[in-house]
Amino acid sequence: MYLRLLLLTLLTGHSTSEVILSICRYALGMYDRTIRDEDITASSQWYESTGPQFARLQREEGDGAWCPAGLLQPEDVQFLQIHLHKLYFITLIGTQGRHARATGKEFARSYRVDYSRNGDRWLSWKDHQGQQIIKGNVDEYEVVLNDLRPPIIASHIRVIPVTKVPMTVCMRVELYGCAWYDGLKSYSIPEGETYMAPGHPIAYLNDSTYDGYLGRRLFDGLGQLTDGVLGLDDFTQSHQYRVWPGYDYVGWKNESTRNGYVEVEFQFDRPRNFTSMKVHCNNKFTKGVKIFQRAECLFKSRQQSDWEPESVGVVTVLDDKNPSSRFVIIPLQQRVGSFILCRFYFADTWMMFSEISFQSGNALLTIMLRQQREPLAPTTINHMVKHDEPKTSVLIGCLVAIILLLVVIIVLILWKQYIQKRLEKAPRRILEEDATVRLSFYSYTIGNNNQTQIHQSNPTYERIFPLDLDYQQPTKPLRKLPELSQSAEDSGKRNLTKSTPHQGFQNSVPHYAETDIVNLQGVTGNNMYAVPALTVDSLTKKDISVGEFPRNQLRMKEKLGEGQFGEVHLCEVEGLQDFLEMSSSDCSNQPVLVAVKMLRANVTKTARNDFLKEIKIISRLKHPNIIRLLGVCVRDDPLCMITEYMENGDLNQFLSQREIRSQFTTANNIPSVSLHNLLYMATQIASGMKYLASLNFVHRDLATRNCLVGNNHTLKIADFGMSRNLYSGDYYRIQGRAVLPIRWMAWESILLGKFTTSSDVWAFGVTLWEMFTLCKEQPYSVLSDEQVIENTGEFFRDQGRQVMI
Repeated sequence: MYLRLLLLTLLTGHSTSEVILSICRYALGMYDRTIRDEDITASSQWYESTGPQFARLQREEGDGAWCPAGLLQPEDVQFLQIHLHKLYFITLIGTQGRHARATGKEFARSYRVDYSRNGDRWLSWKDHQGQQIIKGNVDEYEVVLNDLRPPIIASHIRVIPVTKVPMTVCMRVELYGCAWYDGLKSYSIPEGETYMAPGHPIAYLNDSTYDGYLGRRLFDGLGQLTDGVLGLDDFTQSHQYRVWPGYDYVGWKNESTRNGYVEVEFQFDRPRNFTSMKVHCNNKFTKGVKIFQRAECLFKSRQQSDWEPESVGVVTVLDDKNPSSRFVIIPLQQRVGSFILCRFYFADTWMMFSEISFQSGNALLTIMLRQQREPLAPTTINHMVKHDEPKTSVLIGCLVAIILLLVVIIVLILWKQYIQKRLEKAPRRILEEDATVRLSFYSYTIGNNNQTQIHQSNPTYERIFPLDLDYQQPTKPLRKLPELSQSAEDSGKRNLTKSTPHQGFQNSVPHYAETDIVNLQGVTGNNMYAVPALTVDSLTKKDISVGEFPRNQLRMKEKLGEGQFGEVHLCEVEGLQDFLEMSSSDCSNQPVLVAVKMLRANVTKTARNDFLKEIKIISRLKHPNIIRLLGVCVRDDPLCMITEYMENGDLNQFLSQREIRSQFTTANNIPSVSLHNLLYMATQIASGMKYLASLNFVHRDLATRNCLVGNNHTLKIADFGMSRNLYSGDYYRIQGRAVLPIRWMAWESILLGKFTTSSDVWAFGVTLWEMFTLCKEQPYSVLSDEQVIENTGEFFRDQGRQVMI
């Protein structure tokens, strides 16, 4: 399940343009030669040795840079042109002069940038104040980086040196940004209007960075709706520096339209299979501004074609209580086209947008799949692929193979489901309490019957339809724990029905958090692993499978954290390899770092017994990506369990101190990590979680803070992140007692208190998001803890109002 989610994340054909400006700063390939020599041209050059192919940042090839021929005059337009072959979202430009191993001293003191999306129509970049000139270099060697605000969406870039007096200039360049997966080439909208209301400041809601043709209607360009900047709740305020009120929004007044709607047309680079559209809207209803009441969209594949008659859209749920701006999602139902026409209907006097993005996939694959049911005319297919005819036959062959593979997978899935239904001994029944959304809080207090008590709040969620239990139903264990015999398992089954909180087991749905899971009090007040009751019952009959470690060989180095019943320490030990009887090739005298969970001596008998149970369970977890129990100290107090600790600490701290690897980070010796490294670590997490899921273990706190990093980017999953004071802000405290990692929890875990392997998969997805954003912020960082909880209700309702990470 975890590997499947990872593969879907990396290999899916869907793409989205939700650009995050803070991380869309990857070098596009001048330094590392991803951009080829033949894709770099120039208007002129002094000599062959100063040609455009030598204009690569931080390289000393040829005579050290590109140098246009002759003295550059103030009126001259000499340019270095870079062809990127596809659309990129460009946020940063780096420039450098000619050093030429200390023999050159030429550089450009200023420059401007032209760009094109098709190679024919060229546009000049301007900043927010309308200025074109960018400050360049002050010497021949230092790199100067300039942010492009607003950013550029283009496939061709020209860097044009500018001078006030005749002089010789030379340049080296790098472009930074990320691929423009959205594929949007232009949008057409009515001209924005000016907001004026008594007692309120004037706001100018025009699209001030639009680079197309201007007039009563803007067309053939892109602007503020695709600049990656989300408008604030108060539309008169702005993220930008020295701009006018209303700068981040484009807005229209209801009475200025003829039919009560605003019509926006979008043109894309190729036919696409559209999944959804996200529109960031203002909802300052106290000023007469609301999100749109409804939207409907039409599609077509060619400019000259008529719009398809069948529209798709959404009717929104208006909000008169929360004035926050928000994304509204419009499902596009896998429709295919190169052009989209959307009508947004007013819900109040004003409607304002700050950003629009699309999620889309491979249109050709969609057409091939539809042909299995309703063949299209050959001319339609020819039109879809005529831009790449030499590769069409190979592509179609690959697609046919993929389709056959999908058919086989679907058949296997259906067969597996059929077998599982036949093997089910008890019918499924929806519990009455499952029909109402509620927020369940755990106090993690163990009663006399060893059951976890649950404290519930009184939230305002309305009564809803019964849940789809397919997502929450636990699977059967794929295999037994090591050393767990069949007789022990049978014994566990007999005892299970006696200790189950709900009687009538055959007539109830066995949720992990309600029936067959035992939660143990650990050092931090709760062991985050939720363990099948039959496993606990069987393992408690066995001896601890690790040895007693000499307590005097533990040297405390740092307290990692503490909890209700004890502390977690980072310790250094010697002779651990000899204790574990490792091979002679290991250096037995080298000190090793370990994590030590230490139970306080004055804890209750219940906590003490749970600690020993935890030791017995964790000692049987044997997997290269799960933290291993190395030894124990249980002959006298305080009781201790000794686990592995990795050299590079936890993954959150490891990634947050690094940047994505590029020639810039390499040249400046900045700690970095490559996308390949991230993928390798993600697969290790998936492997470890798959192992836990095969044992029906539910981790319940998977996050980067609970993954430890070793040498060469090796990684192991741990479970003591909650005890660290460093991450106290990642947990939501309930009545001063329980703590929940709500930003990593699936909605059914927060609302219903149900933890399953499926909810662990949700946490794995959030962990992937953390990793690929280098842990620079919390999930849902724009929301408070209470808003995160409210947002889970929107996930359940699925009416397009939920806030994504």
